[in-house]
Amino acid sequence: MTSPSSQSDREKVVSKLPPWLRQELKIRTAQLRVDIQDAVHQGIAHWSALASAPSPVDTSGAESFSTWLPAGQWESFRADSKDRGVSLIQGLAQSVRLWLELNPAPSVVRPSVVRRIIVCNQKGGVGKTAITAGTAEALAEDPASLHPVRVARQLARLSTDDVQPDPGTTPPDLEDLPGLGMRVLLIDFDPQGHLTKQLGQQPLPIGGDSLTCHMAGEAKGPLADLIVPVPDDRFGDRLHLLPACTDAFLLDVRLSTVRAREAALERALSPIESDYDVILVDCPPSLGLSMDAAIYYGRRRDTEQPGASGALIVVQAEDSSADAYDLLTSQINDLRDDLSLDIDYLGLVVNLYDGRRGYIATSSLQAWMDIKDPRVVAIVPDLKEQREAVRVKQPLFVYAPKGDQAVALRALAREIS
Repeated sequence: MTSPSSQSDREKVVSKLPPWLRQELKIRTAQLRVDIQDAVHQGIAHWSALASAPSPVDTSGAESFSTWLPAGQWESFRADSKDRGVSLIQGLAQSVRLWLELNPAPSVVRPSVVRRIIVCNQKGGVGKTAITAGTAEALAEDPASLHPVRVARQLARLSTDDVQPDPGTTPPDLEDLPGLGMRVLLIDFDPQGHLTKQLGQQPLPIGGDSLTCHMAGEAKGPLADLIVPVPDDRFGDRLHLLPACTDAFLLDVRLSTVRAREAALERALSPIESDYDVILVDCPPSLGLSMDAAIYYGRRRDTEQPGASGALIVVQAEDSSADAYDLLTSQINDLRDDLSLDIDYLGLVVNLYDGRRGYIATSSLQAWMDIKDPRVVAIVPDLKEQREAVRVKQPLFVYAPKGDQAVALRALAREIS
């Protein structure tokens, strides 16, 4: 329950509501960004204006519920309830249900052009796969449920002490928010297949159809036939995966003979783009032709707004990440210049951060924070939950949906949405 900013013209009232109705009220007000007290006030006002009481609500198991209403409304509501021959609990339940009926859940806003996010860094081991999977899971979460999210803050204005507490310290304030409900496709573009295996799926067999075959112009069937769902109720049927195939080790060789090879990934994925709101590509730690194709795929299209698609770069708070970052940005800038492309940086994700590692970690983090373009959009702590989720081959948001890493990744998904 959100407390009013000023109680001078309001009074606290206490009654009861059934838990299911209270939860539905909590979710709907979060979806609409409305204060619960205002929703109850409006519901009672609409209920009192009706010619007669609506049909009864099952209030069995009702529990204590308190809110703040304008002075005098509760006493007037008592009188209306008495006149209609219903209890205060029944009248309040009918009022809340009426508000819910008058204020339906908003529909998920779909982008006019599928957003394409390439998650990359030339250096291996920085956790690109975990960030790709976690961001996708956050984007696809159930919009009819609430999930803990770290309150959004302008990272660039904060010091390294403020931006990410060390493990074991009190976390920043959290807010329960509805899931984003996006239709998301994960592309395992790394021949090592870590993303595929982490999500409990099997790589595509050698000799069969694969993304590599489609990019090389040797498709053996529709690409959609290769896509598999990532099953869990929190994702519905919104989260899908295009598994890896080890034939991707030969992709650069096969691309060397393909016409307009930088557009090969786009040509392969174009038949299925309309089925999704967001496509995330887990890129290999490479600077070869396959990476050129991924960068080209993430370019800004003519009808897109800046920042809708682009490169999300994963780094760590240590020196070798900085060297790899320089190589990657040089490749991106070369493609920008050579092909006259608009390629947006969506931001830097500092992954596996632990300030207890001392000066190297904290000073490296500050160096990343000092880069303003691209800016740091998330700092994800180094905790055991991600490694445990990989071990049991479950999505992080299934294994530890309320853990600090999931909370940080939800904030990241909103930061780049």
